[in-house]
Amino acid sequence: MRAVLWDMDGTLVDSEKLWDTAMQAFYARHGGRLSAAVREATVGSSAQRAMRIVHTDLGLGLDAAALDASAHWLHDRVGALFADGLPWRPGARELLDALAAAEVPMALVTNTARALTERALDSIGRDYFAVTVCGDEVPRAKPAPDPYLAAATALGAAPADCLAVEDSVTGTDSARAAGCPVLVIPNAVAVPDGPGRRHATSLTGFDVAALTAVHRVLRTGETDVTSPDAP
Repeated sequence: MRAVLWDMDGTLVDSEKLWDTAMQAFYARHGGRLSAAVREATVGSSAQRAMRIVHTDLGLGLDAAALDASAHWLHDRVGALFADGLPWRPGARELLDALAAAEVPMALVTNTARALTERALDSIGRDYFAVTVCGDEVPRAKPAPDPYLAAATALGAAPADCLAVEDSVTGTDSARAAGCPVLVIPNAVAVPDGPGRRHATSLTGFDVAALTAVHRVLRTGETDVTSPDAP
């Protein structure tokens, strides 16, 4: 395991609830009600894809300027919520500290736009990450492999030598398409089993040795197995 590639929303920080609040406000602004199905479809998505889903659901049309305006409104609302601080997912901060102490290179790989990611990093701490890749900085956002390929390239590592940590179907599909083994910590939505991924309910109890063990087992091509060295 040469590096760890982290998703942000729902994986490192419990920010999906803040996105829920902002999405509900957007729907209320347009006289609609956010359904569980639509919210689930947008989890982990890029801003462009999420806004297309939302506009279609609300009957707002898919004009590019209108989609951009809606994305800006939503990001401003979420950014204001980010300013109050982001709650950590269980075990996430402790694992970041352990990896940093062991000098394991890390990247942040998120579909969140750069401007909003920078606000989040003010809360999380940008010094953990040698590289940050945002959804608006690659040709195709998650679920395409581009963000994870860009992060691995920037770190000088093969994707297969990097362990991705994700919480969503979109993010897991992106990491697997890039060739990264994935530790899946589901949060807002269920993520199905599949090759090259291992599920855990929480990051609590994981340390560097446990992550290395998970990567080693997944690197062999086993499916969703539990390493004896991992929680």
